[in-house]
Amino acid sequence: MYDIETRRRALTLLRGGARNADVARDLDIPLGTIGYWKHADRAKRGETRARRTSTCPRCDDRELDMPAYAYLLGLYLGDGHISRPRQHRTPSLQISLDDAWPGVQQEARASVRAVFPGNAACWVRKAGCRNLKVYSKHLPCLFPQHGPGRKHERRIALEGRQEEIVGAHPWRFIRGLIHSDGSRIVNGTEKTIGGRTKRYEYPRYFFTNASDDIVRLYTDALDRVGAPWRSRRRRTGAQDVSVARREAVALLDAHVGTKY
Repeated sequence: MYDIETRRRALTLLRGGARNADVARDLDIPLGTIGYWKHADRAKRGETRARRTSTCPRCDDRELDMPAYAYLLGLYLGDGHISRPRQHRTPSLQISLDDAWPGVQQEARASVRAVFPGNAACWVRKAGCRNLKVYSKHLPCLFPQHGPGRKHERRIALEGRQEEIVGAHPWRFIRGLIHSDGSRIVNGTEKTIGGRTKRYEYPRYFFTNASDDIVRLYTDALDRVGAPWRSRRRRTGAQDVSVARREAVALLDAHVGTKY
């Protein structure tokens, strides 16, 4: 126990801007005691900050950054998943992002911050990639596609509000899908014309996913922006969607571009 005068001296130093550790050392008082005194003093004077609570666009009618959400929805459908281990009270959204594309990693993190302004995002390092992670009890509200099992083994469909957002921001949705499960490549071919061999190169975009529903959401978005596409199914069951026409590639170059 410490007398009132000792506590008063400590509070005087703390109110003057002294660090907790310095006061604890100078007065030979445990650091935890100094921290408690400071907290109790600030609470008594009404200086403690109100605890920040996470709000939800669906539950609390909080404003939602719709372009950022459309992009994040694309990332989630491509390489994201929501989990809640038994030892955790709050579910987490995790998106795997290749270290080869640091720009995509930063864009993904910016979108998470915009969609979840009251929640901290963090990185979990893995071999060759980083997992972007955010905890929120409202994840099932914003991503109702969440469910048991893999995404390609269950039905995936957008709900009304999601359809409105994707309809208003189709390019952001397409960008998120390509940044997760897509790529921009350059094909090359050689032709002999008039005895001279010429090499031609042309870019194309690919998107590959094992879920027919997610592929349909992607191709519906391409139809909405006027980008023709073709698809083929792999032996594994996944579908490759190709955008190769010059005008369509130019559209995707303007709104998506190469990964960076």
